[in-house]
This record gives sequence, C-alpha cells and structure tokens, in this order.
Amino acid sequence: MNTIFIAGHARLPSGMAAKSIYETLTITAEIDKKYGVIVSTSCTLATLHAQQFVEHLLKGYSLQDGIVEPVNKIREHYLGKAGSALESALKDLFKQYEKMYS
Repeated sequence: MNTIFIAGHARLPSGMAAKSIYETLTITAEIDKKYGVIVSTSCTLATLHAQQFVEHLLKGYSLQDGIVEPVNKIREHYLGKAGSALESALKDLFKQYEKMYS
C-alpha cells in the first residue's frame, strides 16, 4: 500500500448542526507516502455537500509543500461557522504528518 491515513481534530463552535452530533471536527486524509499528496479526505461536517466541498478544496495538495496554501483555500472559499475549526483540524493533521516524516 502506498498511502497513509491521518486524522486532525479541532473543537467546533457552538450553534452548529455538527456540534449536536460531535464535540470536535475531524478531518481525515489518505496521503501518498512518497509525495505527501492528499489523495482523498473526509470530515465530520453535518452535510454531505460540505464534506464534499472540503474534499474538493484539499485534494491534490502535497503536505511536503507545507500547509499554508490549503489553509488559505479554506479561508478564501469556506465561509461557514466551522471555518476556523477546519483550519485548526487541518493544522493538527499536518502536525501528525510532520511527526511521521521528521
């Protein structure tokens, strides 16, 4: 197998639909071992549409290039209440990646 699976977590803001189901937001990613490219993602946002949108934003980025560009994409394109939680979960996911490859 040429991929790894990593999860990042962050607290959800109050007043969100997902908060009634989960206390935290989780982003999971399948990542190519050799190039660090995000092959697929999933997250615990409440709607399938939001989950697919986040995957569309993150898929194809290489974590070898850092996390700045994907975080900026979330800031620019995701305007929901969970934006800061998505950023934090993505940064947490990146920390897990760095632990494995540093």
